[in-house]
Amino acid sequence: MSSNNMIIGFIGLVLLACCCPSKVEAAHQQLQVGYYRSTCFPAELIVRNEVFKAFQANKGIAPGLVRLHFHDCFVRGCDGSVLIDSTPGNTAEKDSPANFPSLRGDEVVDAIKDALERICPGVVSCADILAFAARDSLAITGGIIYDVPAGRKDGTVSLISETIDIPPPTFDVNQLTQSFDRKGLTQEEMVTLSGVHTIGRSHCTSFRDRLYNFSSSVKQDPSLDAAYAEQLKLSCPEANNDPNLVVPMNTRSPIVADVGYFVDVSNHRGLFTSDQALLTNQATADQVTRNARNPFLWNNKLKAAMVKMGKIGVLTGDDGEIRLNCRIPN
Repeated sequence: MSSNNMIIGFIGLVLLACCCPSKVEAAHQQLQVGYYRSTCFPAELIVRNEVFKAFQANKGIAPGLVRLHFHDCFVRGCDGSVLIDSTPGNTAEKDSPANFPSLRGDEVVDAIKDALERICPGVVSCADILAFAARDSLAITGGIIYDVPAGRKDGTVSLISETIDIPPPTFDVNQLTQSFDRKGLTQEEMVTLSGVHTIGRSHCTSFRDRLYNFSSSVKQDPSLDAAYAEQLKLSCPEANNDPNLVVPMNTRSPIVADVGYFVDVSNHRGLFTSDQALLTNQATADQVTRNARNPFLWNNKLKAAMVKMGKIGVLTGDDGEIRLNCRIPN
C-alpha cells in the first residue's frame, strides 16, 4: 500500500471512530430531557404528584425511592429490573439480601404506573419512572431540583446472582472506589452519591458488628464516636437480633437531604463501615470536608452525579420494552 493510501486509510479509521459512537454512547445520546413531551405530556407531573402523596403518608418513602433507583442502576443498568417479581423458576434481584427486606417503594411505583397507564397506555417505562421518582424525592426532601433525561426501556431479566454488584455497607474506600469505577463513576462521584445517606433509615443488622463484634481483639469499632455508639446500642441492643429494628441514618435531620451526612462522617458518626471509610483516604476525606462546609457545592455535584448514574447501562430504541406491569415482563 502506498504512503498516500495508508494516510487515507488512517484518516478513515479516525473519522469512523469519531463519527460512529459506541452502543453505550448512542444509548446515552438517545436519552432526552422532555422525552415524553409529545407522547405523554403529563408524565412527569403524574410521577411527581404520586411521589408527593406517598411522601405525605410516609416520610420514609423518599429515601426508599432514591435507593431503589440506585440499586436498579448498579445491576444490569437502569432498566427497571429491580422491580421484577420472583417466580417459581427464578429468584429476582428484589429478593436478594442486598435488597430485602430493606428496599422499599415498589407500591409507589405501582401506583405511578397505574396512573400513567390510564392516561398514556404503554408509553412510559418503569426505568424512567424510577429516575423521575428519585429526582422528585430529592426535590421534596432537599429542594434539589434537576432535569432527568428520559427514554429508557425496560429490561426483561432480573437475577439474584447479579446483585453482587451492589456495594455493601462493609466496603472499605478502595472497594467502594472500584465498585463505582466499574459503573463508570469516579471516586468523587462515589463520595457525592454516598451523601444521600443523609436521609432514610437503616436496619441494625447492617452495622451491628461495629457495636458488638468488630474484631477478635476489639469489640467496638474504634473509628465510631463513643457517644454515638452508646446511642445506637440503645436502639440496637446486643441481645435483640430482630431484623426489623431500624435507626435513622442521620439523627439530626433524617428526612432532609442536606450535608448532615458529611458533618456526621467528619465527626466519626458515619453509620456504616463504608461511610466512615471515607476518612481513611486523603482524597475522599478532603471531599467530605468540602461538602460538609459547602451545601451548594454538594447539591450541584449531586445533581450531576444522579444524572450520570441514571445513564448506566440504559436500554433505548429497539432494545428492551415498555413493561405494562413493572413487576412482570410483557
